[in-house]
Amino acid sequence: MAGAGAAIGAGCQRAAGAPQSGAMDAAQVAANLAHVRERIAAAAARAGRAPTEVTLVAVSKTKPGELVEAAIAAGARVIGENYVQEARDKRAQVRGAAEWHLIGPLQRNKARLAVSLFDVVQTLDRIELARTLDALGAERGAPVRCLVEVNVGGEASKHGIAPADLPALLAAIAPLAHVRVEGLMAIPPPAEGEAARAAFRALRRLRDELAPRAPANVALQHLSMGMTDDFEIAIEEGATIVRVGRAIFGAR
Repeated sequence: MAGAGAAIGAGCQRAAGAPQSGAMDAAQVAANLAHVRERIAAAAARAGRAPTEVTLVAVSKTKPGELVEAAIAAGARVIGENYVQEARDKRAQVRGAAEWHLIGPLQRNKARLAVSLFDVVQTLDRIELARTLDALGAERGAPVRCLVEVNVGGEASKHGIAPADLPALLAAIAPLAHVRVEGLMAIPPPAEGEAARAAFRALRRLRDELAPRAPANVALQHLSMGMTDDFEIAIEEGATIVRVGRAIFGAR
């Protein structure tokens, strides 16, 4: 995956990183993107890491194609979208080159379109979907790159597999030659400070526990965790991918 990076600590520093209000334009998107990169770099430094270890996904949910184009022109290398159909319409408007990641839940009846649009599906969470993606990967002759979404908070309102069920899912994915799992993804319950840190730490520990015995098509090198309000803490706890929307594109 393409690398990119930038961050600041937590708490009071968050206010300094708040996105600008009012109508967004290309110049403001570029300025916001640069500031997010600074924040990523600062958080990585605190953790003794290089900023290049952190991939920044610029989340453009509900934002128009021209702002996505502006972000790519300013150096964004990965774009994140929540909805398959929105991404289809938006990609037709965007000329700049970038990876596209699906970060919202995927229904099997939209899997074919998703595979044609996205370089990575970050929200694989069940074996039925994995088998569908495997069949589509076999059709095109290339594995579908995925992350497995884990419901670390056990929230009924959120997608993702329960941590206790993750080993069985990875074992079931092992025979699927055209699915390549590259890591884990999570959207923890809303929290601040140490509560947020605990959720990110739990995902990292789960990854560290399972990685040594993962199947050949399951690498688990990536941890996608952290968004606008908490990505600095996520980086300090080992995130290799952060998904940032409001701090780049402004409020929805």
